[in-house]
Amino acid sequence: MKAEAKNRSRRLRKKLRVDEFQELGFDVAWQLAADASEEQVDTFVDDFIVQVIEPRGLGFGGEGDTLWHGLICTMDIGKCTEEDRQAVESWLKDQGAVAVSVSALYDVWWG
Repeated sequence: MKAEAKNRSRRLRKKLRVDEFQELGFDVAWQLAADASEEQVDTFVDDFIVQVIEPRGLGFGGEGDTLWHGLICTMDIGKCTEEDRQAVESWLKDQGAVAVSVSALYDVWWG
């Protein structure tokens, strides 16, 4: 089934996550100081979620220790915005993360 096909019912568009149900997200990666303790890493990630992810209605799925990578998308069906990308990137850099990388927005289902 092609993501670009037309003349689909609302139910099918929702099931396929296309048109008004398209979901945009972005990848993110960053690195903390190599000598950061486990407690410092936990605090950093907790603050990241509480201060920038949750207030914007976003979700973050990722993994790491001092080097982190993951996906950010909305908690409900929706689209991340350029402002979301910039807020995440700014927060990470302001908090001292290095090698911060934030991808362009892309379709998380058909990307």
